[in-house]
Amino acid sequence: MRVTEGELAGWGRRVGAEVEAPVFIGLSGPLGAGKSVFARAVARGAGVEGVLPSPTFNIVFRYALPGGCAVIHADLFRLRTVAELAGIGWEDMVDEEGAIVLVEWCERAGDALPRTRWEIGLGFVQGEVGVRAVEIERFGEPVALPRPRVAAG
Repeated sequence: MRVTEGELAGWGRRVGAEVEAPVFIGLSGPLGAGKSVFARAVARGAGVEGVLPSPTFNIVFRYALPGGCAVIHADLFRLRTVAELAGIGWEDMVDEEGAIVLVEWCERAGDALPRTRWEIGLGFVQGEVGVRAVEIERFGEPVALPRPRVAAG
């Protein structure tokens, strides 16, 4: 499907507001495709306030929410090997109850990805500035995600 950046952000806010944790959402796609836009929108929809910096250099940010829930936003771009996942607390992160886990460049986790997850692939649409191609894939039986709302046309 194709979405505008505004529709992508709106969908992310709905996911954050409506999804039942725990849920793992892996994000993939080229630089600038909207992975961070979507992840930040999910965090906002879940109730995270304040600055939401990119985790590219810090790799993982954890945002506590009322009621013991959390949003965990990770970016695996700088990891060179799957073995480096241990250094960021990967196992604890993907097993955390009550967490919305958003992982950019999820493909870098290889076989360490949880069996139950969503993967959202984002890409550019040639000749359409500001429009993204979105592919959604479900692995196992994760909780339901709201579907994107896309303008007719």
